[in-house]
Amino acid sequence: MRVSNSVVLPVGTHVDCCQEQEVAEKTHDITARITAMLAERKSKLAHFIDNLEGSEEPKFYVDQWERLKEMESCTLTILNLVAVNCMDHRDIRKLKAIILKHVKNEELFPEVVRVLPPIYRQVEAAIVDIAQSEEMADHGMMDVQYLLSKLSQRKHLASLDRELLQDILWYLHRIGLVVWYEEIKHLESTVFLQPIFLITMFKLLQRHHLVQQLESIS
Repeated sequence: MRVSNSVVLPVGTHVDCCQEQEVAEKTHDITARITAMLAERKSKLAHFIDNLEGSEEPKFYVDQWERLKEMESCTLTILNLVAVNCMDHRDIRKLKAIILKHVKNEELFPEVVRVLPPIYRQVEAAIVDIAQSEEMADHGMMDVQYLLSKLSQRKHLASLDRELLQDILWYLHRIGLVVWYEEIKHLESTVFLQPIFLITMFKLLQRHHLVQQLESIS
């Protein structure tokens, strides 16, 4: 909701735990909930903006107003929900095919046809090489400045500067090769070269029946 022109593919898992009719009902329910959530968000943003514009001293709230207007302009495309049985390899292949189909859709992702400067590919290949090296820690976290120094040691990337690296990291974050939270102050100087580490960590922290499991601990 905070990323401009973002595309979301809802995926419903545990199909093997449901009857066929249940899957259809749950899919319809989730879709309706998403639609209602987006409508509520739009309504709340409009309400907050109206309140700021109607305040006695609107000039004191310019920063908040600009941020709200920015959020209001963010478009969010919700694709049709895909229901899968994660225990069935055929369903995983089906999900993969659907994802690839959407990613290749130029209307959804204009970047698909974007011609990149050669240095983008060179930096991408070098980062993959660094991420797979034995010296790379399992968590895959690296300081952006240190990453720049490592890349600059390579002869063909000696002229790489921080500004260009940040542009490339933004692109690599967009395509999912790395994770870089440039807008979060405490994380802006850290790049995650192993996104799978974050996924594993999130799976440990946020999972089905987590509350019940925690409550069962004396």
